[in-house]
Amino acid sequence: MRNFVSLFYYCNLNPCTLETFPVTNSTLSATQLESFLLNKYSLDSNAECRLLKTGINDSYLVTDGDVKYVFRVYSLNWRSEKEIREEIRLLNLLKENGIPVSYPIADVDGNYIHEFAAPEGKRPGVMFSFAKGEKLLNIPTDVHFKIGEIMAKMHQLTTDLKLEQVNYSPKVILVDSFEQLKKFISVDTEEMAFMSSAQKYLLNELANADTNNLRNGAVHLDIWFDNLSIDEGGKITLFDFDFCGNGWLCYDIAYYILQINSTEKDEDECRLKTEAFLNGYESVTKISDEEKRLLPSLGVSLYFFYLGIQCQRFDNWSNTFLNETYLKRFINLLVKKYFEKNNLG
Repeated sequence: MRNFVSLFYYCNLNPCTLETFPVTNSTLSATQLESFLLNKYSLDSNAECRLLKTGINDSYLVTDGDVKYVFRVYSLNWRSEKEIREEIRLLNLLKENGIPVSYPIADVDGNYIHEFAAPEGKRPGVMFSFAKGEKLLNIPTDVHFKIGEIMAKMHQLTTDLKLEQVNYSPKVILVDSFEQLKKFISVDTEEMAFMSSAQKYLLNELANADTNNLRNGAVHLDIWFDNLSIDEGGKITLFDFDFCGNGWLCYDIAYYILQINSTEKDEDECRLKTEAFLNGYESVTKISDEEKRLLPSLGVSLYFFYLGIQCQRFDNWSNTFLNETYLKRFINLLVKKYFEKNNLG
């Protein structure tokens, strides 16, 4: 009753109705989106659209007979039009050079980006090809080798490529993310004392890195089992380049190894699969000694970064799981464990 009364007073004091009450996030109707896509793309009249998942961005599965697509609706103010166009440019470059990626699909007029007047504001959307296959939590050793090959071939294309996107500097990765974390967990806890100490160590490591032996270019920054599909024939497709930007290419290598360590609990299996991935990568192009030396530090740094993203996107993504208890467990069971396993600090 109290909430209803508050709403009553709000609507009488402000020129709005219940239908126009301000929102921070909405989910576009799959039915209405289906009508829009049928009008814009060369789809059969029986094509269907359904919500696949909501999250940092919302994804819709579009089924046109035997062909599938994924339509992504970006969150409000998450990516600018320029940033989305750069993501599209990168994906088209990779596709044209034989890298197996989910790529953008233009509409009948040649347009990639569409804009939707959602209640919270204008939200862009892009159609992508469907990544056939399934996500595997425990990936076979030989497939890790293939993923290493694919990543290396991708890096050969993206070395020295500059995107009009975020530059993944130590400040973005370690400093800005830590400030986000402080909003959800007390700085007086043991976990935050560890994070503060680890941050100082990592910033010093990155500041003193031999940058002459670190390749720069466009990075994916989020290659792990949840962003690649493997079909029955063993074909691998990478997708979700939403975090692509500029940085050391070894960030991608470090993040992938970090994910192997988080999913493979048996140490021998973890070592074998990590070696297979690295061997696959180096069958295409070499990883410098300095890049190899930094991999553990970069991996922990990316734990910082993605914890920051979880905190940053609390309002319309992480609020179902993120709290101080979750953060303490994450820091102790993942960040601290990986930091100590690699004898950092």
